[in-house]
Amino acid sequence: MRPAAQRWAHVDALKAVACQLIVLHHLAFYGPMSDTAAELAPELIGWLSQHARVAVQVFLVLGGFLAARSLAPQARLKHGAAPWELLGDRYARLALPYAVMLLISIAASALAREWMDHASISDPPRLGQLLAHLLLLHDLLGVEALSAGVWYVAIDFQLYALLLALLVLARWLEQGGPQQRRQLAPALVLLGVAASLLYFNLEPDWDVAAPYFFGAYGLGVLAGWWTAPRLRLVPLAALALLVGVALLIEFRLRIAVASAVALLLAVLQWRPQWVPRAEGSLGRLTASVSRSSYGVFLVHFPVCLVVNAAFTEFVPDEPVPQALGMLVAWGASLFAGALFHRHVEQRAMAWVAARRARVQGHSGSFRTR
Repeated sequence: MRPAAQRWAHVDALKAVACQLIVLHHLAFYGPMSDTAAELAPELIGWLSQHARVAVQVFLVLGGFLAARSLAPQARLKHGAAPWELLGDRYARLALPYAVMLLISIAASALAREWMDHASISDPPRLGQLLAHLLLLHDLLGVEALSAGVWYVAIDFQLYALLLALLVLARWLEQGGPQQRRQLAPALVLLGVAASLLYFNLEPDWDVAAPYFFGAYGLGVLAGWWTAPRLRLVPLAALALLVGVALLIEFRLRIAVASAVALLLAVLQWRPQWVPRAEGSLGRLTASVSRSSYGVFLVHFPVCLVVNAAFTEFVPDEPVPQALGMLVAWGASLFAGALFHRHVEQRAMAWVAARRARVQGHSGSFRTR
């Protein structure tokens, strides 16, 4: 592995592990295979069902970290970056594979409905419901989800938009101001983290909107800026105090996990030579799983739903066969996610990149006239 890539091995490892926990959480939580298999390992199934969901915090922190490194590696929005184009690219990168997943989910629900009757199967979609999903407004409008985990795609887009808005606001406030005022982005993000941890994240009604999750996402952003000079406005002691106060007000495992992940990212951003080597087969496997993690996240629930239905209809309702069914569903989810990444997600990313190149080419031609 090249030295430049080495510093991201820990990001790959975090994404790969968190991805597995999310798949296993949904397998354990939704059943019905897990309901029968739980007789073999009740504590393990119970933990996966109730606590493995905390892995979402890893993705939230990593999302903020990677967005910060992409949008503003020096804690200032890249020069010449057009906010609306950036937001449009982000929507396309998320929504194009997501739209394909919705079609797969609808087909999977229809097939599963033939073999079993279970609460995890969504009803045939209505036109308005489908439109709300495509616009990433389903939770905000109180529309029933067509698949587990679709809420995260909408939240990811909202969080990206909120970070972008803060960066634009910081750039606007810095214009024409004194030098000490030209370092506002970290301070604005810190204020957003404080508002989230001390208020929004304590209010369950806000869990359909970005402010509820910005505490974890913003910690990832600040971790991504840890080596930037502008982060000196946000001393480590102040950030630690904020997290400590938030956890004293109400201890939340999700915030403790997010803080630990953000601290790990910040330290390894500061000292990349401390990143363990991930070479050979293990390194390649981790990188591959990491790259396909969004694809796995999108398609694993339809795959698990069909496997659940098939094992309910055709396999004895006994602990060992149903536990094997869970393993089949897990492996099939990873395989389907890898195929989805290669044939859907990569093509969507290539289309977005080509579109951006055309737009930049047209802009360059216009400026030279």
